[in-house]
Amino acid sequence: MIPFRVAVSTATSPVVTMSLIVINIAVYFIQLGLSPRKANEFIATYALVPAVYGHPAAARAYGFDPTNLLPILSNTFMHGGALHLIVNMWTLWLFGLPVEDRLGPWRFLLFYLTCGAAGSIAHLLFNLDSVVPALGASGAIAGVLGGFTRFHPRAKVAVVQPIFFIFPLIFHLPAVIFTGIWFLFQILGGWSSWGDSPTGGGIAWWAHIGGFAAGLAIALWLTRRPRQPRRRGPWSRR
Repeated sequence: MIPFRVAVSTATSPVVTMSLIVINIAVYFIQLGLSPRKANEFIATYALVPAVYGHPAAARAYGFDPTNLLPILSNTFMHGGALHLIVNMWTLWLFGLPVEDRLGPWRFLLFYLTCGAAGSIAHLLFNLDSVVPALGASGAIAGVLGGFTRFHPRAKVAVVQPIFFIFPLIFHLPAVIFTGIWFLFQILGGWSSWGDSPTGGGIAWWAHIGGFAAGLAIALWLTRRPRQPRRRGPWSRR
């Protein structure tokens, strides 16, 4: 299912969402402009390699620094290809605007970065032996989906589902149904990837799961209702 419209109006300028999109695109073109050797060095330095933290002694022997935590965030601004970048940035544009409008620019930026870090940590914890660099904004954007689900659970999301890659089927789903289906696929993907080879690549399912869970939890916390004091009668004692 490919989302292409959300039925939520916004009242403020999406400064942070647009800035994040520009930064991600800029980083991608910086990667493209590097020589193969420099590109490999760039990925080794800023992408997340779980085995560096899962096996620190071996990592040091290969020149990695297990105390360097920058990749937990820096990997969320990198992408492995044009399609990867386009899908992520389109999803960020659709769902980031209403979430930023709800939170305000600075809180949204902190929200986005926190969800990205949570997605990276989840991927790390479930792939401690992996030597494959993980990169992409998917964990942070999954957090945006989680926030959107809490803030606008009944908002209609227009999606297109290609049939046999030719005939498009268009329908509208409440946000809570759309993200619920999406999250179920992430759980199934994470479960099926359990025990994969340390050298095997693919989709970082646990980054999606961790980012979404963090975004939903933060949004629930932000929208919690203050506890109402219980009324006391004239005979009540403290």
